[in-house]
Amino acid sequence: MTDILLIRHGETDWNVDKRIQGHIDIALNEAGRRQASALGAALADEGIDAIFASDLRRAGATAQAVADVTGLNIGVDPGLRERCYGAFEGLRHSEIEEKYPEAYRLWRARDPDARYPAGEREAETMREFYQRSVQAVLRAIGDGRHRKLAIVTHGGVLECLHHWASGAGLAQPRTFDIFNASVNRLHWDGERAQIRSWGEISHLNRETLDEVDR
Repeated sequence: MTDILLIRHGETDWNVDKRIQGHIDIALNEAGRRQASALGAALADEGIDAIFASDLRRAGATAQAVADVTGLNIGVDPGLRERCYGAFEGLRHSEIEEKYPEAYRLWRARDPDARYPAGEREAETMREFYQRSVQAVLRAIGDGRHRKLAIVTHGGVLECLHHWASGAGLAQPRTFDIFNASVNRLHWDGERAQIRSWGEISHLNRETLDEVDR
């Protein structure tokens, strides 16, 4: 039995600019650092006994704010990275549509097996990304020795894990929000995950925009 706090990293300038970050290692902006600090303060008395995070800076800095108030070390797992979008990375949605119209159409259609054009890195399909994300969480759960985990990751990973816990198909349109520095709670009973709450942002001083593509 494990409670899982899924946390999206704080805001970055590319979030504000609606650029696809993927595996590009973008740091938190000033607002994101404030969000991380508020998150840490809110979770100080949660009873978290382990913290795991993506190896990208925006997730690591957010996780560090939780580590600072709990005294825990951060278990870094590259499996918690955002999806690799290949040539889409660094571009705004309108730029993707202009440069790669057919790939953009498949993206908007939510084809789980579509592979977008390669850039510096080869893109992952949604199905590959989903499997990677779920396996990373199962590694964190491990043998069940942790009662309450904090997992600091990315919007795309959170979307995959919502699908995992809810049983929704990967092609199904997203009907839930994914906020920067939000807390999203799952419970693992040893066999499956269940969603307990989603999109908690009451600890933040201002509304955070959900810019993750639906």
